[in-house]
Amino acid sequence: MSELRKVKTAVVGCGMISNIYIRNLKNLFSIIDLAAICDINRTAAEEKAKIYGIDRIMSVDEVAESAEIELVVNLTGPAAHYDVIKRMLLAGKHVFTEKMMTTDLEKGRELVALAEEKGLYLGVAPDTILGAGLQTARKVMDAGMIGEVTSCVVSINRNQSMNSEMFRFLRSEGGSLPYDVGIYYVAALLSLLGPVESICAFGEQAPVHKHQLLFQEETQDSWQIPGYNLMTGTLKFRNGVLCSVHFNGNTISSEQSMIILFGTEGILKVGDPNQFNGFVKLIKPEGGECLIPHSHGYNGASVLPEPSPFDGYGHRGVGAAEMAWAIRKGRKNRCSKEYGLHCMEILCGMESSADTGKVYRVQSDFEIKPLRSGYYSTMEGSRGDAELSLVE
Repeated sequence: MSELRKVKTAVVGCGMISNIYIRNLKNLFSIIDLAAICDINRTAAEEKAKIYGIDRIMSVDEVAESAEIELVVNLTGPAAHYDVIKRMLLAGKHVFTEKMMTTDLEKGRELVALAEEKGLYLGVAPDTILGAGLQTARKVMDAGMIGEVTSCVVSINRNQSMNSEMFRFLRSEGGSLPYDVGIYYVAALLSLLGPVESICAFGEQAPVHKHQLLFQEETQDSWQIPGYNLMTGTLKFRNGVLCSVHFNGNTISSEQSMIILFGTEGILKVGDPNQFNGFVKLIKPEGGECLIPHSHGYNGASVLPEPSPFDGYGHRGVGAAEMAWAIRKGRKNRCSKEYGLHCMEILCGMESSADTGKVYRVQSDFEIKPLRSGYYSTMEGSRGDAELSLVE
């Protein structure tokens, strides 16, 4: 691996999620050379640079104009994603972006077409699909241990309006529960079952929320999260699997995460797809529930000293690293622009069906190859060889 030239990378956006990204990109992946960080608020960038030992702070213009930066990891808020991605693609940079590319389907298609036209890589989170939990679930399914999958159920709940008290970006486009959290469940399903064919859904908006947390400085008396904050529906996958979907942001914040796949020879339960270490439990016709050990690395466990904020988000950045290997190897990346567009079209399709009362027919397509198994994040108490699973 040492013979390959590292991919010079810049992080744009130094908000809360940047802690784990910057830390991992700087220390965890041999293919990445984190050369610079950037934020519209230079003070925020300076703080991160000091904490994580980043030598260079750049403006957005400097990142775009830099001859050495090949890859931009976009960690800006959802409302800024489209502009940042387009700017960097036009500047000839590969881009990996936090979920999602944009909440506007036509703009998403535009970005995919632009990357294709320029021969650039565009990668899209969630990259938790490359984590130990979902990769192990994929291996169990590919081995035929639950037979032919016939149906599945996914569900997640939060009090998204209360969350918007603390995280103001949730009050803008992309802040509703389906886009903010439901996307992880959609991504998990796609990584296990492939493309969706058609969608039927219903939706309800968030209630108008009045400011409650007295210890928070607040400039608004009330607000309403845009779009549908509660959506239920059915996805029909191209392989014939039927899936019931339940995303409820209009309830309490005691999360009840559920992903269950029903097959002709067994049932598979999968843990929280917002984490890298989700459990994988197998139920066969005879015997009880069996916990399957992880077959892959990137299980979310920190292998770096001095834990930092949001270490619970584990191996964020693995999608960018896998894409960097794809760039050097000349192959397709797994968290691809096609995958990102399909994830986005599922949520937009649910909205469209809820708006019109009609079945939505999905147009986009994608393919995700599983990672090679047998590589682990930790071995005998020290860092393991998980990065080898990202190479091919």
